[in-house]
Amino acid sequence: MEDIFVAQLMTSDPRTVTPDTLVEEAAETMLSEGIGSVLVVDDGGRLQGVLTRTDFVRIVAERKPKDRTAVSAYMSTDLVTTTAQTPIEEAANTMLEGGFHHLPVVDDDGGLIGIVTTTDLAAYISTVQTPSPS
Repeated sequence: MEDIFVAQLMTSDPRTVTPDTLVEEAAETMLSEGIGSVLVVDDGGRLQGVLTRTDFVRIVAERKPKDRTAVSAYMSTDLVTTTAQTPIEEAANTMLEGGFHHLPVVDDDGGLIGIVTTTDLAAYISTVQTPSPS
């Protein structure tokens, strides 16, 4: 897997919202698109945060009025990112070590260019791994 890079597996058109987007709208996007996260970007397309299904558990648990709360109140901002030229094995290890399922892909200037998820990794592994004989 050393010759497989993030660029080959990432979603290159990830769904994005702005920090001012209401969480209800973000949730509707995630449900309608069947995705587990939205990436939060500023007007210049620079990554600001990520809002995941796990964040919505926190929103419900805290019983905040979701239709009046901006994404910025709940998004994760202590982001770990990767680049398109990172070997996929390194990206997978980063996700395992960090305990997260979404890894934003940025360019040299910090601009968002994609996302790699555990679903992407599982789909790739299922096509290249053949079961060993029992």
